[in-house]
Amino acid sequence: MAQIENVIVKPLITEKAAVATEKYNRYGFVVNLKSNKNQIKEAVESLYDVKVLSVKTNITPGKVKRVGKSIKKTSKLKKAYVELGEGQKIEFFKGI
Repeated sequence: MAQIENVIVKPLITEKAAVATEKYNRYGFVVNLKSNKNQIKEAVESLYDVKVLSVKTNITPGKVKRVGKSIKKTSKLKKAYVELGEGQKIEFFKGI
């Protein structure tokens, strides 16, 4: 995991993440499964120019889905919730 661009896959844009952003100044990201908390902190700080206070991660297991007669499994995801310093924020949709 040498490159910072490979750590963060995409931001989490959900209702639950929006509530956490408003209440606790906490933002959610889908990250690479092999990335650790230090790499996530460095990636967010360098990409968005903010100061990160804490990083919480969880791995969501894949679900078993039935497609016709076959059974398939979705891939697992690693989510990271990043808490920022007071007065800082991240603009996901600039200029929209």
